[in-house]
Amino acid sequence: MNATALAVGLCLASAVAYAAAAVAQERLARAGAARSAKALLGNGAWWWSAGLNAAAALLHAAALRYGPLTLVQPLGALTLVAAVPLGARGSGRRVAATEWRGTLATVAGLGLLLLPASGPAPDDTLTLAEALAVSGTTAAVILLLTAAKDPRSGLRHATASGLASAAASALTQTVAVAGGRGGSLFSVRVVAVALLVVVFAVGGMLLSQRAYRGGLGAPLAVVNLANPLAAAAIGMVLLGERLQGGAAGVLLALAGALAAARGVLLLTRTPPAPPPVPASVPSPAAPLGALTPAHHR
Repeated sequence: MNATALAVGLCLASAVAYAAAAVAQERLARAGAARSAKALLGNGAWWWSAGLNAAAALLHAAALRYGPLTLVQPLGALTLVAAVPLGARGSGRRVAATEWRGTLATVAGLGLLLLPASGPAPDDTLTLAEALAVSGTTAAVILLLTAAKDPRSGLRHATASGLASAAASALTQTVAVAGGRGGSLFSVRVVAVALLVVVFAVGGMLLSQRAYRGGLGAPLAVVNLANPLAAAAIGMVLLGERLQGGAAGVLLALAGALAAARGVLLLTRTPPAPPPVPASVPSPAAPLGALTPAHHR
């Protein structure tokens, strides 16, 4: 199995784990269990979702060892594709036709995007100065996005979560590649970057938990769009990653990005939940007096 195929397989497993964690987090958020850190830490279901996130992150880190950021990060959109049927099943409904169309468009777009993005295994890493610059810039943007106390800030928190995840992935690749070369895992650079990975990974999870208070589809879609775009920018600017195939490769990537974006937008249009069934319905044959107080005239 070549490096690209291994990276894709690890990404698929990571996407399924991330999707299951996102569905669990969304249920907690909608149930009001995510209103404080204390409430989350005392909730067993949240720890289960955190464990799924950790497993997904380890699979994602392994994928970054064998594939470039421009390949691995777009595959993160498959999290949304997996989360849609999982969320529908958890809500006791069928997946809508619009959601199926969105899934097909997303998969087709990713297929086009992966053709020029499939490059060799990564061999470049961030220096400590570059890692600190990426971390500082990302943290500043996240603070700007989340500073306002707006109850409708779910999409801004989702964007911040996507940026945090992109930074964590870029930093993770540095740790994975540096460690895979036989270098010291306890050098100052590797240890410092690993600590930054933990900060951004945990921060991204908590930001997404906040974003899911308004539902799953739109916030998860924004996370999966912001993440690969930011990661691709880091990979191209600092790690020398490039799309394959020249001008044709760029056109394929653009077509794939447009198709995937269309699919993601369709996937955000989740059908409304069915109205609650009344606890009791009066029988049509019930006498009028049975529905009114005895003293009423």
